[in-house]
This record gives sequence, structure tokens and C-alpha cells, in this order.
Amino acid sequence: MTSIHLKYLAVNPFDLEWGLAVNSVGRQEIAEHSSYPPANHPTRYLFSPERGRVLNEYQLLYITSGRGSFSCDTLGRERKISVSAGTVIMLFPGEWHNYRPDPETGWTEYWIGFKGTQADTMVEKGFFSKNRPVMKVSFHDDIADCYTKAINIAESQKSGFQQALSGIVCSLLGMVYYYNKNETFMESNTDRMIARAKMIVAEQLFSIDPKSLADQLFVSYSSFRRTFKEYTGFSPAKYILNVKINQAKELLTNSPSEIKEIAFNLGFENTDYFFTVFRRLTGQTPLAYRAETQGRKL
Repeated sequence: MTSIHLKYLAVNPFDLEWGLAVNSVGRQEIAEHSSYPPANHPTRYLFSPERGRVLNEYQLLYITSGRGSFSCDTLGRERKISVSAGTVIMLFPGEWHNYRPDPETGWTEYWIGFKGTQADTMVEKGFFSKNRPVMKVSFHDDIADCYTKAINIAESQKSGFQQALSGIVCSLLGMVYYYNKNETFMESNTDRMIARAKMIVAEQLFSIDPKSLADQLFVSYSSFRRTFKEYTGFSPAKYILNVKINQAKELLTNSPSEIKEIAFNLGFENTDYFFTVFRRLTGQTPLAYRAETQGRKL
């Protein structure tokens, strides 16, 4: 069994002002039919798989081999969620939880423990939730590399190491969110549908509207709108509008076309409406944007 534990990392008040600080990082391999937690587990984080535990920090655990189970207060202490290789478990401060590898397989786990306002904000805004503590991300070298890099930095603990570690935690959180979201979409073929939708918008920008876009994809508009917004963050209508305005920016900067002509070619009802939408999305009128990007004064 290979085990690396970095325990009791120093966190001073100045580190917390950065918005994120790391308390612990490590990696361990639990062999099949071996005790868990192992005898060399950090005492600060020691717990009994029979009783569970509560931490005062967040933790991200990445399981890269084997399988096991997880449970927590929010989802019900009696409910055991299956955990397989390629899964990330997020632990939340103040939340009772329990997890352990299957004795038949053991597992390899990476973890990093952290706290701070940056993490709190991500949870408050709904990027991570106690209702979704187990996230499938599959196998990615860049995730494992982040843990390895964090272990190396924590071992040396040179000046400013906490700030370097906080950057790695932010990268990890971003990658976990990204891979988990896209893992879900790939399983449902949503990836392909959204790619096709974007291609249709690019090819038919002048005439396309959300309803005809859904029709060309052979899906109901209500279902398409919900899925499209979940995937991109935009409703189909707002996405089309943003693509049009980005195209307008390109034409205003790099073509001699009149603004009225640009508005017409992009399918806007009239120039006044184009001016209104452009200003709402960019904070400038088309005239001001053209002057600024072409280095001219109005």
C-alpha cells in the first residue's frame, strides 16, 4: 500500500484573506481485504466507518481505482450510494458523512481539504450542492496531476505555498464541474444535439428562430429549450441573439457596411431594435463600438 499524507498544513489569517486555504492533501491506496481507515491515517481526520464523522472543511476525494460506498445526512444516513473508479466525492463542512472502499476491491483515493469564502460562494450559487455530493468525472490525467502537484507543494511548504494550493483547488473545482456536467450530457447524446444546433444557427443565422431550430432537430421546443439552457446557460433565443451581436461586432470592426445594412443582413426587424439590443448586450451603441474598435473618434 502506497500512502502519502500531508497533515496539519499551516493556515494563518492572511492566507484566509486570499479566499481559500488548504488544510490537508494526500493520496493512499487501500488494498483489498485491508482495514479502513489504515493505521497511518492522519489522526485529525480519523473516523470510524461504523459511526461516520463531521468535518469543519470541504474535501474533494477522487477515486481512481476500485469501488465502495458513500452516505451523508442530506441524502439519508441509511442510503448507501455506490462509488466507482472515476468518481469525485465532495464533503461539506458540518455535514455528517461516511464512506469506505469495498473490501473485495479496495480503492485508490486522492483528497484535498480546504475552506474559505471562494468555496462558500460556489456552493451558495449552486455550482456544488449537498444534494449532489457524488460526481462522475471518469479518468483524467489533469485531475490526478493537480493532486500530485498539490502534494509536492505542500511537502515543501515554501513561502506563499497556500496561495499556490488555493489556485490548484480552484482548478480542481472547475475541472470536476466541467467533466461531471459533460459526462452527464454525453450519456444522453445531448452533446451531439447541441453541437448540431450550434451548427444550424451558424449556417442559418439570418433566418433561424428557436422554434424552427427545434423542428430541424426533431425534438419538442419545450424539451429542447430546457436542455439547451441547462447545457449552455442561454435559452435558444438568447443564444441566437448573442451570436448575431458577435457577428455584428465583427462586421462593425472589419467591414465598411452601413449599420442599417448590417442589421438587415443579420435578420433584425429594424435598425432601432438592433441599436437597442446591441447597447443592452455590449453597453455601447453600434456607432460607438465601431469608432472605438477602428481607433476613430465619433
